[in-house]
Amino acid sequence: MITFGPVTSRRLGMSLGINNIIRPKVCSYNCIYCQVGQTRHLCLKRQEFYTPDQIFREVDRHLEKLTNGRPDYLTFVSNGEPTLDINIGRSIELIRSFGIPVAVITNSSLLHDPGVRSELMIADWVSIKADAADDETWRTINRPAKGLAFDQMIEGMSLFASGYQGKLRTETMLCSGINDNPDNLKGVAALISSLKPGKAYISIPVRPPSEPAVTAPEPEKVNMAWQIYNEAGIGTELLTGFEGTETGFTGNIYEDILNITAVHPLREDALMGLLAKNNADFSVVESLLSQKLIIRSVYQGQRFYLRWFHPE
Repeated sequence: MITFGPVTSRRLGMSLGINNIIRPKVCSYNCIYCQVGQTRHLCLKRQEFYTPDQIFREVDRHLEKLTNGRPDYLTFVSNGEPTLDINIGRSIELIRSFGIPVAVITNSSLLHDPGVRSELMIADWVSIKADAADDETWRTINRPAKGLAFDQMIEGMSLFASGYQGKLRTETMLCSGINDNPDNLKGVAALISSLKPGKAYISIPVRPPSEPAVTAPEPEKVNMAWQIYNEAGIGTELLTGFEGTETGFTGNIYEDILNITAVHPLREDALMGLLAKNNADFSVVESLLSQKLIIRSVYQGQRFYLRWFHPE
């Protein structure tokens, strides 16, 4: 259950996901908007979750099973922070042999570590998080693990950006009343401008967040954010809509649903499309719901299905 998809990504096209963090969620942040729920294990210590050979074999197995073509990217996007995996560098090296670009989506928290920066340098595409311009906002929205300092995290981002030769992206998730004010947006824009990414993404929650009170800003606030970034000379793209319903499949509908929903909650129309591709009916979903392997959640009038991990 290391790989999932491919799923439609608003940033990467068709992305085969690699969940290199053992479940349940292990992360250095406990973001209020996280689509995979609360962080069960909040930490900064890097450790081994899977061996690089396990990652390689699982990607190889998944690619061989695909019936609808090769993905555009192999993407480390886990139910946690992928750079907590002490083997991520070697895993990237191994899977690059498939001839598919490798992407990593990181929350930036460990970029102060020279080892992490070195390991990510070999990825083809890296997205780093930039939600806040000051310590208070950062701690409110990202809720970092104890021992991590805001200035330390910012310095790590700058050091990585200055040496990285691949496609660098930043992403800012806007939450109403938290980080969508002009002062924060101008500060974040200044930070992003100094990093010189090829593109900056502005996102809003489109799936159920870990904190139910979190909501997307009004359209006027999103437009203001785009204008502030644009005035700072940043090439910016809004990610404010649903990605679509296209998903890859391996022929094992139970495995596909569990692997995808572990890190990528499925909207009901996307789930129905996945069932149709596998000539399966809704009884599959009902079985997983009855076993409490997935749960149903409603957000902004849409039904989503998420992998459920029982509390330890």
